[in-house]
Amino acid sequence: MKTMFKFAAGLALIATLASCNNNKDEEVAPIGEQVIEGNITTNTELDANVTYLLRGQVIVTNGATLKIPAGTLIKGERRTKGTLVIDKGAKIDAQGTAQNPIVMTSSLREGERDRGDWGGVVILGRANTNQQRPTIEGIVPEINYGTFQSTEFDGENSGIMRYVRIEYAGIELSPNNETNSLTMGGVGRGTTIEYVQVSFGGDDGFEWFGGTVDGKYLISHAMWDDDLDCDFGWTGRVQFVLVVRNPSFADQSGSNAFECDNDASGSTNTPFTAPVFSNVTVYGPREQRGRSISNNYQHAMHLRRRTATSIFNSVLVGFPTMFRLDGITTEEQYTSGAGAIENTVIVGIAASGSAAATMYSAGSGNTAASVETYFTAAARNNQAINIGTTGDASPDYNALGLRTDNFVRDRLIENYPKNPNFALTSANATLASGGAFTNAKVNNSFFQNVSYRGAFGTTDWTDGWADFRPGENQY
Repeated sequence: MKTMFKFAAGLALIATLASCNNNKDEEVAPIGEQVIEGNITTNTELDANVTYLLRGQVIVTNGATLKIPAGTLIKGERRTKGTLVIDKGAKIDAQGTAQNPIVMTSSLREGERDRGDWGGVVILGRANTNQQRPTIEGIVPEINYGTFQSTEFDGENSGIMRYVRIEYAGIELSPNNETNSLTMGGVGRGTTIEYVQVSFGGDDGFEWFGGTVDGKYLISHAMWDDDLDCDFGWTGRVQFVLVVRNPSFADQSGSNAFECDNDASGSTNTPFTAPVFSNVTVYGPREQRGRSISNNYQHAMHLRRRTATSIFNSVLVGFPTMFRLDGITTEEQYTSGAGAIENTVIVGIAASGSAAATMYSAGSGNTAASVETYFTAAARNNQAINIGTTGDASPDYNALGLRTDNFVRDRLIENYPKNPNFALTSANATLASGGAFTNAKVNNSFFQNVSYRGAFGTTDWTDGWADFRPGENQY
């Protein structure tokens, strides 16, 4: 078996010749797996024919590039909280294919894997942030990222992640400090993030702390906390996103599909957190009246603390509250046009016994009525639908173009499809039209001008590389 490594000081790659141990707290590398630990300080290329075990924090630094070929399998060690960190100036070159995606997953065996088994992937850059010398949660010793209120590094390239699955990641590395499945801090727009699935994470799915990095074709499945978390002045663009929630999986801090802040205090620091999303589909935790879900679920869109996040051409279904503009200072970002919600459909599903779903909520200084006024203004072309049926809601979803089977509902994890069909039910469905890209925020070369709302037309871009039931895989 040929391995292609350029060894660097501080990089230890060890083939641990030991048998599997069934005790989660005493796991060792199985025979034939190679351990990666310490710092990677020179260009290093992995071998797709080898299975790798991340032991502890593995930091790619000193301007090095870590190349991960298509089809490579990397496991994060649970006992040592294995985490892959790409430091400022370093790069990741992870180019999978639809036929041979790169898989980063738990080191535990099938049937034993659980959210938060390892630390996930952290990419750090030097692009613009609205904080001075911020550090990523959970990484010890601390590593700074970003450049405060400077555009000098906004075009920086931290590498490529394409056709990559990140499974069972996101872990508490120290008290009140957690990593996410994929964390990006101060990452520049020269970086490519496409066709990336995060699933069964122990914290957030994708979290952006400042920077300018863009993304396309992202999947967040069965997260514990938030799916799309934006902070510290991130100003990137994202198109085609799928979120699927499990009714039982939600964090005590309150789980949302979108959770966006300018910063922790809601300051006026610039750049404001103002990413632009288009074509997002959210299958929330509740698909019909009476569905029991975790009490920790909150909002489909929780926009707060002066964020100016924009969401276009999207559909979001089944959260306890669909749209929250939290506070007057946040609402002012939208009434002024700094942020925008346009051509978007929200579908509220009432809880058992409720007269109607809760569609809107507010915070200090504004009201649910003012949030509704903003959302329903004719010029924004949004649509709010309240499904009040006590029985089968399939006809309502079918008319929209959504498939009821794509909700997790009350099924066990092992009964959810490995490869669901997310394409619209019909070319004549409601969501098949209504997409618009006239607003300057989406009228640019990054966004593909499509007619449909939500992440899918009549083809399913998740087919063949994504996996929605990875726990049974014999890696």
